[in-house]
Amino acid sequence: MRADKLIAASGMGSRKEIKELFRKKRVMVDGKIMTDPSIHVDPEKSCVEVDGKKIGYKPYIYLMMNKPAGYISATEDDYTQTVIDLLPQEYMHYAPSPVGRLDKDTEGLLLLTNDGELAHRLLSPKKLVPKVYQAVVAHGVSENDILAFRKGIYIKEDDFTTMPGDLKVVKDDTHPLCEVKIFEGKFHQVKRMFEKTGNKVLYLERVCFAGLELDKNLKRGEFRELNLKEEQKIKSIGDMKNEKS
Repeated sequence: MRADKLIAASGMGSRKEIKELFRKKRVMVDGKIMTDPSIHVDPEKSCVEVDGKKIGYKPYIYLMMNKPAGYISATEDDYTQTVIDLLPQEYMHYAPSPVGRLDKDTEGLLLLTNDGELAHRLLSPKKLVPKVYQAVVAHGVSENDILAFRKGIYIKEDDFTTMPGDLKVVKDDTHPLCEVKIFEGKFHQVKRMFEKTGNKVLYLERVCFAGLELDKNLKRGEFRELNLKEEQKIKSIGDMKNEKS
């Protein structure tokens, strides 16, 4: 690929600014000063440096965010802040997008990436990608409610029955804390499933997605890049068997 495009992919500046780097002889390729921004380099083998600093190339970015309430899971909106507004400018050239959606008032684990193929796999109903939520609900959960979740709940308004999910009570209180595991992501699904059992979600947080657990060190609104092990875990999703496990 062209050297100027490789440098641009690292977020070092605009096309005009990068051309200026070449003009001022601040770019080196394999130990030699380069003034031609159109020179082709091998992203994996060539050593490209700017002011002595090696420029690494990566086409994709994978971010774990602890989404706060009040932000929508979108790349842009005319009226409401989006999760992209929480990212610093240095990530903008990657053009990351949220993988799926969390409701505006729902918090927790949100994956953002510019890897469209992976995002498609993670969102495919056929992959049965697990999603785990913690929900605080208005009143007690019965054994019948647990069985209803396990069987699948009919949503009359949309004329569909949810796939079987797992519901368990983590803390039995005036407003019980529950854990819900589902394998699809219909509109307001967890909230609507509870509504159909006569309950109401007061607070909802996603704590696990596609095998990734929310990093407890991330405060609301914070994010970090996935480590290599986490990347490998989500990329293996294409090899997942169609099993609810």
